[in-house]
Amino acid sequence: MPDYKELSDHELFDLLKDNDQLAFTEIYDRYKEVLHRYAYKWLQDRDAVKDVIQDLFTMIWTKRDILTFNQNFSGYLYISVRNAILRKIQKEDRNNTYANSLRDYAEKGVSITDHLLREKQLKSIIEQEISALPGKMREVFELSRNEYLSHAEIAERLGISEHTVRAHVKKALKILRGRLGIYMFLYFLMH
Repeated sequence: MPDYKELSDHELFDLLKDNDQLAFTEIYDRYKEVLHRYAYKWLQDRDAVKDVIQDLFTMIWTKRDILTFNQNFSGYLYISVRNAILRKIQKEDRNNTYANSLRDYAEKGVSITDHLLREKQLKSIIEQEISALPGKMREVFELSRNEYLSHAEIAERLGISEHTVRAHVKKALKILRGRLGIYMFLYFLMH
């Protein structure tokens, strides 16, 4: 049995790809503290940092068989943490903007019966997020949701496989769910 502390990152990564839990534990032990300090500099919230680090290592374990890295595994970890932090900050900013908008709306005492205006605003936000999807994904998604075409009909019209259509729709829904939040996403699905 090898001494995992003596192995290089590359050797540990190879063992990890072979489902070696001890290699995963060594990678985790080797990087958790330094990644925690790095993330804390940005977030200043220990619970949020723990979530980011936990999510990263969960992803590494679940996707171990498809992950690749060229030379620098530590660089991959730092970039992954940075990207997760940026996504978290962006999501919090979006949520704060939405919450502030709702608070301002409530403070102005505007009647709740003004639901048509809010619905129009929600539709505008949803359309804006849909238009931000990558080109082919957006096209497939709009054919599915606006023209109510089946996956087979979309595949035939665009000259792609049904599997690709399904993947585009699934990915678009995942992106929209992340960008819009659960309540707006549910509203979108119902309308």
